[in-house]
Amino acid sequence: MNARFVLATVLCVFCIAIGQLLFKKAAAALPATLSVSALLLNGWLIASLILYGLTTLSWIWILRHAPLHLAYPFTGLAFLIVPALAWAFLGEPLHWRTLAGGLLIMAGVALASSSGSGS
Repeated sequence: MNARFVLATVLCVFCIAIGQLLFKKAAAALPATLSVSALLLNGWLIASLILYGLTTLSWIWILRHAPLHLAYPFTGLAFLIVPALAWAFLGEPLHWRTLAGGLLIMAGVALASSSGSGS
């Protein structure tokens, strides 16, 4: 996978991670009694759905040009990016186990996306 597609794939993962934060904000903004109007008027929810829609279109473009077995492992990076962004922007705790697990996932992504001769 060339650098252009790696960058686009990582950008997609970041957008998915940001979408998760927007979903969290949307959930916090919902009233105790859920209604259709509360969902339709929830700006956080609308923003997350728009972002997910655009990210899905970008992902389709990536998959048109890159093999799924190389692109998909990058989505595992979200398991590190989401908690890091939640810590930075939502004040959620970030534990060492999350970081250690994220590093293992990053190592797995590097291994799975490398262009070794044994594929």
